[in-house]
Amino acid sequence: MTGRFPIEDVSPVVSCGRYPAKAVVGEAVPVSARAYREGHDALGCNVVWLGPDGAARPFTRMRPGEPGQDRWHATIRPDAVGEWSFAVEAFQDPYLTWQNAVTKKIAAGQGAAELANDLAEGVRVLTAAVELVPAGDAERVRAAVAALRDAGEELPRRVAPALDLADLLWAHPVRELVTTGEEHRLWVDRPRALFSAWYEFFPRSEGAIPATVDAPARSGTFATAIHRLPGVAAMGFDVLYLPPIHPIGRVNRKGRNNTLVAGPDDVGSPWAIGAAEGGHDAIHPDLGTPEDFRDFVAAAAEQGLEVALDLALQCAPDHPWVTEHPEWFTARADGTIAYAENPPKKYQDIYPLNFDNDPEGIRAEILRVVLHWVGEGIRIFRVDNPHTKPFDFWHWLIGEVKSVDPDVLFLAEAFTRPAIMHGLGKIGFTQSYTYFTWRTTAAEMREYCEELVASVDHMRPNFWPNTPDILHESLQHGGPPMFKIRAVLASLLSPSWGMYAGFELFEHTARPGAEEYLDNEKYELRPRDWAGAQAQGRSLAPFVATLNRVRRENPALHGLRNLVFHDIDNPALLCWSKHDPETGNTVIVVCSFDSHTVQWGNTTLDMPALGLDWHDRFTVRDELTGAGYDWGQHNAVRLDPYLQPAHVFTVRRPTPPAAAEPAAPAAPDLTVEDVPADLSGGTAPTAAADKDDARWTS
Repeated sequence: MTGRFPIEDVSPVVSCGRYPAKAVVGEAVPVSARAYREGHDALGCNVVWLGPDGAARPFTRMRPGEPGQDRWHATIRPDAVGEWSFAVEAFQDPYLTWQNAVTKKIAAGQGAAELANDLAEGVRVLTAAVELVPAGDAERVRAAVAALRDAGEELPRRVAPALDLADLLWAHPVRELVTTGEEHRLWVDRPRALFSAWYEFFPRSEGAIPATVDAPARSGTFATAIHRLPGVAAMGFDVLYLPPIHPIGRVNRKGRNNTLVAGPDDVGSPWAIGAAEGGHDAIHPDLGTPEDFRDFVAAAAEQGLEVALDLALQCAPDHPWVTEHPEWFTARADGTIAYAENPPKKYQDIYPLNFDNDPEGIRAEILRVVLHWVGEGIRIFRVDNPHTKPFDFWHWLIGEVKSVDPDVLFLAEAFTRPAIMHGLGKIGFTQSYTYFTWRTTAAEMREYCEELVASVDHMRPNFWPNTPDILHESLQHGGPPMFKIRAVLASLLSPSWGMYAGFELFEHTARPGAEEYLDNEKYELRPRDWAGAQAQGRSLAPFVATLNRVRRENPALHGLRNLVFHDIDNPALLCWSKHDPETGNTVIVVCSFDSHTVQWGNTTLDMPALGLDWHDRFTVRDELTGAGYDWGQHNAVRLDPYLQPAHVFTVRRPTPPAAAEPAAPAAPDLTVEDVPADLSGGTAPTAAADKDDARWTS
């Protein structure tokens, strides 16, 4: 920083400027700084910012925050993908200084003679302003100068035209003693980097035929998996994530349920990548040809789905790299190659890469592989276990890929220590898996989400209620209502969320003593009867489709910065809102964490966070049922897990205040008639004793 005035504590800045902060095209990005000066003259601040093309964007004036804190705030809205830069400037504002002095002196009864120097100062400042304001406003400023010079006019009339220029000279100020702060970077992605809905399925399971006594198993293919695309699109997802599609190793192949010995029909884990047919740039022959893959990607695009591929930097023992580049692996004392371990877990079918023996060679090869898939039309990669590879490698790789195609996005699958997860976000990962799955109380979820909001400049969350590896006990034992609850939480707290196939069928059977699925699809073909489940009302798909529709239709749900929690007097309930000031769109959600018992609560809403005054009344519409209610700051809610475990309200409009505040309703605010049959998840049990038997039949 050079210049007269201190500029401190600028935001958004990541790791003291070592890495760029994150935003997406069209996102309202808050910029703030602390700036101050000596004495009583007025200080002004503004943001200067440059696009990826190096062209300056419009001057953005900053407004002061809380009195006495010397904090200044502005919002910028980038309009292109790439690296932006911005800096905060502080300056002496002679017009505001003049306005403040003249107003106070006139109020104190001083006359024109006593204000002679002030009037002359006003002429000086406004004469300079003539050259700064738009041409159409220049005559107004000249007229104000003439009025200040008119000694024959009464003092109030002399100064009134100049005082009326406050808004114009706020937007186009006279700036003196300009101090420019340090330049900071902002990486801007396409909007899908922030707002997306992911769905994961294994192509080999779609259209697969399991083995019988008379015939071997037959894998699904890209051609058969195409038939599943309309069902995924109908649920409202926009990203289709595929586990690895490469050849699977035969050496040390795992059998069903991760057994050490594979049978002749065992297909192996897709994450054990590489065999005689090829490695990370090849396609498993059972899935089809490269042309079949291109047809699949094109068919997905026709359904509004963008295909994301898994990037798992590890190898099966028979991967071509093992023989061609043994230096890329770690040799043990006995000369054998070390397989992957996370004690007590052992992955005998996987060799981890060693990035230290030939860093240049291995980096070049991985970059080639990633750009190969970019060339095949892939712009999103879900990266498997990135925290087990060097951080400087990821920083380099992501930068190199984005220099070729800045639209490429990377999701970090890293369930690890907080500092590492945040570090991956800082070095360039676009999104991150989170601890969402293990936040199972309202208090835990609120605390965690507030942490994520505070980290939004470098880490974007993607909430998943399940993955092929993770079946949390809440889903194992919570019944269908818990599946609804977790879907509401994932989809409406985070702008990005995802779910793994089978969630909509309430799949909940775990391997004994483990937090993962029995008959795990990682190790076997798992075809599902999607149409049959839908026809029999055993599918959550309509409910998921409703949630994704609500997400698309409400701009307030497209961001994370605007997430606000509201107090509610029942610890089993969570209340939050998102408000978009630009469109006025507001969504309020109240969700139960109890999948077994009816819960009541009373809200205390932060009304200004909703864009409302404290005493406003307004209409809300429940997007899950269509029911409408008159609401204010304090409201009673009732949530029945078997009928509707959450309210998802859109705020319609303020309503005129009633003559007298009505008492809180004594009756439930939800009836069976309020719930459409296709969203109710079936008939609620009629007695508590029936719950255990009924919960998996809805």
